[in-house]
Order: sequence, then structure tokens, then C-alpha cells
Amino acid sequence: MVDSIHPTLLVLAVLVLASPALAVQPDEMLDDPVLEERAREISKELRCLVCRNENIDDSNAELARDLRLLVRERLLEGDTDEEVLDHIVGRYTEYVLLKPTTGGLNIVLWAAGPLMLLFGLGLGLGFVRARGRAQAGADVLSDEEEARLQEILKK
Repeated sequence: MVDSIHPTLLVLAVLVLASPALAVQPDEMLDDPVLEERAREISKELRCLVCRNENIDDSNAELARDLRLLVRERLLEGDTDEEVLDHIVGRYTEYVLLKPTTGGLNIVLWAAGPLMLLFGLGLGLGFVRARGRAQAGADVLSDEEEARLQEILKK
């Protein structure tokens, strides 16, 4: 049956099936295109609490829909983008942000990776240097050991 399907139609079908499904439903969209664009930008910064690493704009979860509606509701009330984000963070904590802030205790999380890398590099460098010194000292024989070695080699 696949042989009878035109290759162009097959490619088109694959592209349509591979495209992401838009989670934002028509009944959620605002009539004002400027507000709708702001809502989309804000939604891309918010994490779906059900899907984890997906923004609410792309998620089909019911909670993501509720968050999208909340964003649009706050925009209609006249909130700025920052006020909308602050309201949602106040309700759901900073976990709802896809890109956490770099202030407060989060600085420990941001700095932990580079600090651990530097610590590991220092530890590795110390190990290599200590091993090099140990090997250099192992090559030198005491006078007693040298005499014994010469005695063994003569036999």
C-alpha cells in the first residue's frame, strides 16, 4: 500500500505528524494581539508543573491551561509582565520559572557546578603531582641497596 502513495504526500504527512501540537486553545486567546503576544512570551517563561521541563504554552495539561488563563486574566487587569510573573511565583514558588533567578540562595545552585569543577581539577592536579614526586623518589637507591644490587648482578 505504501508503494501506491505519492512520495510527496508521504513527506507531507510525516512533517504534519512531526510538528508540535499547539496547546493554546482558541478559546484561551485574547482578542488584542499585543496582549496575546505578551501572554505567549510570559507563558514561555513558566514551567508546567505537571510536565516538568515544558513551558505552559506547549503543555496540554489542565494545570498548564489554568496557568495560561491566569496569565491572560492578569494581563487584562492591567498588570505588567513582571507583576504577572511575581503573582504566579508568589502562588506557586520560584519552581514555576523555567529559568530560576540568580539571587538569594539560588546563587549557591548557580555556583555549585563551576566550584565543583574547580575542586575536581585541583584534586586531580594534586594527585598527579604527588604521584610524580613519589615516582621520582622511588628511582633513587640508597648506598646499601646499590651495593646489594651490584653483588646480585655479579653472580
